Amino acid sequence: MKKTISVSNQGATLDTSRRNFLKLSGVGLAMAGLTLIGCDDNEFDFMETNVFDLGKGDVGVLNYAYALEQLEADFYTKVVNNFYSGISTAEKEIFTDLYHHEVIHRDFFKAAISGATSNVLPKLEFQYPNVNFNDRNSVLATAKALEDTGVAAYNGAGKYITNADYLVIAGKIVSVEARHASAIRNLINPGTAAFSGDDVIDSNGLDLAKDPKDIVMAAGGFIKTPFTWKEQGIG
Repeated sequence: MKKTISVSNQGATLDTSRRNFLKLSGVGLAMAGLTLIGCDDNEFDFMETNVFDLGKGDVGVLNYAYALEQLEADFYTKVVNNFYSGISTAEKEIFTDLYHHEVIHRDFFKAAISGATSNVLPKLEFQYPNVNFNDRNSVLATAKALEDTGVAAYNGAGKYITNADYLVIAGKIVSVEARHASAIRNLINPGTAAFSGDDVIDSNGLDLAKDPKDIVMAAGGFIKTPFTWKEQGIG
């Protein structure tokens, strides 16, 4: 266990608790056993322009989630490969945890979809035109936007899932994404209630849910590779 330099034992306890909070977020998802059943290549629609369409029904939702997990994994890969100047040991460890989680999520979706069909969303290309990976504020602001978007995306896509097993898996993953969002918000505004701010929690005390078209508007600037999801209004 790492040693934390703090002005008080309480500070060390809070830091350790935050690390455990992330650790418990679940590497076990990699072995969750999600299997696509009855998928047929004919279920996928392809544009004449060869732009990949995510597909219909549950397959489309899983490819949609796979696209978002690719983005988050790519972002955190860049963060941990070039930590910004002056980053603390605690922040390095948090970003490393987030990196490992997102890579697991990405690879999990790829393996699950690949097990049933060859029509898997390809590896996407990303861009970060307004992100300075050498600047703490820029990295944290981008991480906050991506994590908040990821939570809202899973919540909004749930209504399109018909297979109960898939819905359970989505619920497990969105809980991890919410922990990520909370951790990032706490780094930006430590010791405050920002982790459950009014901008991401509605009047009923629930996480916001956004439709795919709104998510693509929010995250689309990072994604270079075009794709469509006609059934849910993307494209």
